[in-house]
Amino acid sequence: MTRRFPILAALLLPGAMLALHAQAQAQAQETDATAPQAERHAGSDHGSMDHAQMDMSAGDMNGMDHAAHAMPKVNASDEPGDAPPPPVPTDFPADRFFPPARMAVSRAAMVKEMTFSTFALQVDQLEWRSGKGGDGFGWEGQAWYGGDIDRVVLASEGEGLFGERAERIELGAYWRHALDPWFNLQLGMRQDFRPDPRRTYALLGIEGLAPYWFELEGQLLVSNKGDIHARGKAGYTQRITQSLVLEPEAEVDFAFQDVPELNVGAGFERLELGLRLRYERNRSLAPYVGVNWERKLGGTAEFARAAGEGVSGVSAVFGARAMF
Repeated sequence: MTRRFPILAALLLPGAMLALHAQAQAQAQETDATAPQAERHAGSDHGSMDHAQMDMSAGDMNGMDHAAHAMPKVNASDEPGDAPPPPVPTDFPADRFFPPARMAVSRAAMVKEMTFSTFALQVDQLEWRSGKGGDGFGWEGQAWYGGDIDRVVLASEGEGLFGERAERIELGAYWRHALDPWFNLQLGMRQDFRPDPRRTYALLGIEGLAPYWFELEGQLLVSNKGDIHARGKAGYTQRITQSLVLEPEAEVDFAFQDVPELNVGAGFERLELGLRLRYERNRSLAPYVGVNWERKLGGTAEFARAAGEGVSGVSAVFGARAMF
């Protein structure tokens, strides 16, 4: 008999489970059916509102003055006024809270700290050049003393071949004055030690930063012999990464008349193009590699050919830029 109870339980248990499931579904359906009736009944309570009260509310709304909500009318003939601007304030807000005499002393001390003079040495190019004509060298740099507005500048540049006399040595000294935040005026002189014979020039120039960050420089030179020359430079600093800087440069010289003593013909004398890739991890000393191309032009090239000299040359450059 005891063996039959598990068999009966196994037969009756699925039926009991199905009965419980059907009962739960029936209760759920009954709940869903009664919910809309309750909602309709609740809605009928709201609908029992006194219609007289609703009519009174509508009448009050119709009688309300809506003038305050009306949009202002725009006069098409209105024009901006031409009243003068207010005067520029000449007082200092700090004087309202602190003694004016003490604040005047503080402002004078601040202006004095902003007016500084310092010395700097900047070597833009100090390089070894390797080309078909032989190994050579080149340099360009300047030292200056002063502040942001006025400086005394000593600049030098030149080039040549190892084992021979330098082809070009220039030393300039001039006063540099800031015309605005972007451009500076140059006024001074330049002494050329090479080529021979030596020349001394009065110098008038302008340098600065043009739009799109182009560095420009132009100089007008009048020698002690009366010949007039001009020079223009342009450069751009393209930062590739935080440490790699690519710097293309161009320089051109122009002569207003023939100068046979210097083997210079009227017109464009010389064109020089350079491209240098600099590793500037430390701005005080940055090595670079690049290429430099130079060509004599016009009458100057004719003088060079007559003397048996080359008129153009390209060279690989290896050097360093320094700032102290």
